[in-house]
Amino acid sequence: MKRQETLNLLGLAMRARKVILGPDFVLKQLQEPNSLVFLASDCGENIRKKVASKATTHKRTVITEFTTDELSAAIGKQNRNLMMVQDKGFVEKFIEYMNS
Repeated sequence: MKRQETLNLLGLAMRARKVILGPDFVLKQLQEPNSLVFLASDCGENIRKKVASKATTHKRTVITEFTTDELSAAIGKQNRNLMMVQDKGFVEKFIEYMNS
């Protein structure tokens, strides 16, 4: 996985307003097509179970390779451990980075 490229692309998606932040909003929007979820590796067990359940139900990819600090720094916000990218182009590029 291209870690730094993925984080840079996440910051670009944030500036393009294609990122949804917060557990309530992400869980609500998981049914939307062309979405990809970033879940911090150090987040709480409760939110991890909720996201895993919903993502499995709606067949969404969840990336858990990054910590809260890494994700927060990438988007320029503090203490963000769950976010979703909703754009077909960005999602395809993230998947390409994951597979390389």
